Amino acid sequence: MGDWAGYLTLILQGAWVTVKLTLMGSALALVVAFLAGLGRISHHAPIRWLSTAYIEFFRGTSIFVQLFWIYFVLPMTGAELTPMQAGVMALGLNVGAYGAEVVRGAILAVPRGQHEACIAVNLTRWQRLRHVILPQALPLMLPTFCNNAIELLKATSVVSLISLSDMTFQAQVVRSQTGSTLMPFVTILVLYFAMSSAISFGMRRIERRVTRGLDGVR
Repeated sequence: MGDWAGYLTLILQGAWVTVKLTLMGSALALVVAFLAGLGRISHHAPIRWLSTAYIEFFRGTSIFVQLFWIYFVLPMTGAELTPMQAGVMALGLNVGAYGAEVVRGAILAVPRGQHEACIAVNLTRWQRLRHVILPQALPLMLPTFCNNAIELLKATSVVSLISLSDMTFQAQVVRSQTGSTLMPFVTILVLYFAMSSAISFGMRRIERRVTRGLDGVR
C-alpha cells in the first residue's frame, strides 16, 4: 500500500506538470489566435498571407512532428529550449492556429451594420474593434475556445515523447515499475476528466459573465 501511495504521488507530480503545460500553452494559444485571426482580416496583404501560411501549416501538419522540430531541430539554429518551453510552444502554436479561425469567424459574424455605424460616428479601426466589434464577437468565440483548451489539455500527453514528466510519462513509469496497467492509467483517466470538467466549468462562468445583459441573458 505504501508503494502505491508513492506511485500516486509520482503521478500527481506529473499532473502538476500537465496543469502548467495547459495554462501556459493556452495563454500562448490565445495570444497567437488573436494575432493570426486579426491578421487574416487585415487590409495589408503581406499580413494576411503570413497569417494564412501560419494557420495552414500548423493545422495541416502533425503536432508530433511540430514538437520534434521545435525540440530537436530548432536548437540547431542556436535557440536552446527546455522540454517545458518546447512543449508549451508546440501546444500553443498548434492550438492557436485553430483558435485564429475562431477569432476570424466570430468577427465576421458581427452584423455589417455595426461596422457601418462605427464608420458613421468616425471611430478609428482600433476603436471600432475594441469598443464595438470584439465585445459582440467574444461570446461567439468562448464555446469553441473552451473546446480548444480541452483539446490542448489532452494533447499535453505528446510531451512524454521528449521525456517531459507529465501525467502520461509518469503513468508509463509506474506501469514499467509495477507491471500494472490498470492502476496508473485509470488514475490519469480520472485526472484528465477532472481537469477537463474544471475547464468547462470555468469557461461557462466566463461565458455567463460576458453575456450578462446581452439578449436577455442574466
